[in-house]
Amino acid sequence: MTDLVTLLEVGGPLAAGGAGAAWTKAKAPAVYWSAVGLPFTAARFTATYGSTMDACGLTVAPSRLRAALIRATTRREVRPVPPKVRRIRPTTTGLRVRLRLAPGQEPADVAASAERLRHAWGVHAVHVTEIRPGLVELRMTGFDVLTRVRMPRRLPSGPMLVPVALREDGTAFVRDYRAVPHALTLGANQSGKSMYLRNLVSGLARRPVALVGIDCKRGVEQAPFAPRLSALATDPGQAAELLDVLVAEMQERYDLIRQRQGIAPATAAEEITSDIWGLPAKVRPVPIVLLVDEIAELFLTATRKDEERRDAMVTQLIRLAQLGRAAGIYLEICGQRFGSELGKGATMLRAQLTGRVVHRVNDRQTAEMGLGDISPEAMLAATAIPPERPGVAVAGDSSGGWSRIRTPEMTLAAAAAVCRESAHLVPDVPALDPFRPYVPAAREPAEAPRTAPLPVTE
Repeated sequence: MTDLVTLLEVGGPLAAGGAGAAWTKAKAPAVYWSAVGLPFTAARFTATYGSTMDACGLTVAPSRLRAALIRATTRREVRPVPPKVRRIRPTTTGLRVRLRLAPGQEPADVAASAERLRHAWGVHAVHVTEIRPGLVELRMTGFDVLTRVRMPRRLPSGPMLVPVALREDGTAFVRDYRAVPHALTLGANQSGKSMYLRNLVSGLARRPVALVGIDCKRGVEQAPFAPRLSALATDPGQAAELLDVLVAEMQERYDLIRQRQGIAPATAAEEITSDIWGLPAKVRPVPIVLLVDEIAELFLTATRKDEERRDAMVTQLIRLAQLGRAAGIYLEICGQRFGSELGKGATMLRAQLTGRVVHRVNDRQTAEMGLGDISPEAMLAATAIPPERPGVAVAGDSSGGWSRIRTPEMTLAAAAAVCRESAHLVPDVPALDPFRPYVPAAREPAEAPRTAPLPVTE
């Protein structure tokens, strides 16, 4: 009996603690990581850093001076040295370690061993990022941060910076229009492409920009954003007229820029500019972001008249993609499939779209259209996205870098509410006034009766 009581006194709390830890790890991985995973990982990293780096081939022979000092002072064997640890910083999702590379090493050497480092230190993933020449950062994540997306508390801010999604290394994926002016977003039905667009529109709605939409599905995707839109086209005919207006607006902005380009000899050097961001704030035109939903609808034709209109629209889109950046006009092109089979000009337009975001796709060819010219590994990663994880995508750019991302869940009603709240931020762009979508007035709640109704009696 005494042994049973002792077993219950000792085993009961241990079983309860183990069950609680297992539940926390499954339901609240961030809490489990902060309480259990982080201390164990930090201790394991500290104890095994040198031997792990040696086993992964990330050590080099010490300098002659250091070898001589070691022999003279300790009389022990001179061993290869690993990269120096400059900083260790814990986070709510993992651990970040900055390393000073040894002479002769490069970031690619560390990146090639990322999978072995992950197993050695028992973390979910290890990502290698170059901070500056000779300095890299290991971003270790203790759990899959894309399972339940929670954006970091500290997000980059700026007039044309929009945090849209979460990267698999725990950092925010930011849409920077000044660095990457135009982007292409691909994805099959129910892949999370619309969720990505909602987060993007919600972020842009709070900034001083003009939002222009082209939604040839009769506006079902972008009509809820009408209070914040400066213009909306819901069929190819309206889209053709709207694109003509945007090109004319672009040309007027180039005339404005040209007037400031040192025409007078006394013009100061800082006033000479080649884009709108160099203009004084009082004369700078407002940036315009063009959101095109289902780009294929602009290419499909049924008659010869449609073909002429299609060729005109594609020409205007290509002009905006080539010249719009300096005029502050940026493109966000979305679609299920985008390739040369759409027709004349499709490949040329795609080549101008630097940013690429590919969600789950139905065939490998679509992934190749979006990411094949960026990285073969990114293309294979896009084809491996499971259907049960909507919102997961592969984001890449022309530099060859890519990463998995996932957008936070946002309902259409929530995105529409953000657009209603920020309706006062719609800028004044006279050229777009004819295309301003109609926004019905909000319904006032019915007034309650002032007197209580009397019951009917016979």
